[in-house]
Parts: sequence; C-alpha cells; structure tokens
Amino acid sequence: MNRIKEVLEERGVKQVWLAERLGKSFNTVNGYVQNRNQPSLEVLYQIAEILNIKVSDLLIEN
Repeated sequence: MNRIKEVLEERGVKQVWLAERLGKSFNTVNGYVQNRNQPSLEVLYQIAEILNIKVSDLLIEN
C-alpha cells in the first residue's frame, strides 16, 4: 500500500501533473493512487524525487 493519494492532496498536486512528470499515462498513475497497482521501486523513487520527499513518506507501514 502507498500514500501517493494523500501526498498529492497535501501538496495540492493533480494526478495529471504527476503522470506528465513521470512520462506515464493518467491511467497508470491513477492505478498507483487508488492502490490498484503498486509502482516499481524505481518509479517510487522517481515519484519521491518529483515531489521532493523521502520514499518512506510514500509508504504505509504495517
């Protein structure tokens, strides 16, 4: 599970914006945001870099 949705909302960032920065489709990013699909570690690091946060801020601890 990830916190991408929460982080985007906290920062006032839209999924379309993130999709453009990642070079991925809106549907792919929406799958990450809705936790239907999980990004690879590489993509997770890219998202963290784009949002200027730590990767751990994107993850939900069990």
